[in-house]
Amino acid sequence: MDAIRMGGYIALVGTVSGQITDINIPALIFRNVQIKAVAVGNREMFEAMNRAISLHKLKPVVDRIFSFDKTLEAFQYMNSLERFGKICIRIS
Repeated sequence: MDAIRMGGYIALVGTVSGQITDINIPALIFRNVQIKAVAVGNREMFEAMNRAISLHKLKPVVDRIFSFDKTLEAFQYMNSLERFGKICIRIS
């Protein structure tokens, strides 16, 4: 809880330690924290998705590729909202 910033966001993916836990509600309210459950599916679904991607030759839309030494520029470009698609950083 101490690591969550004001207005922070928690993406809850699955459960590791069971389905019941103690949550510090006042800390969530004070920090205006959002919690959202994310469903990711099981291994069989993951493998089916990968077969479909391969069969249909799906490729991600890449807007720009930056060299590693231009990482700061890549993040600035991402924040500019001028992009369409993925922004990649090449690590040689």
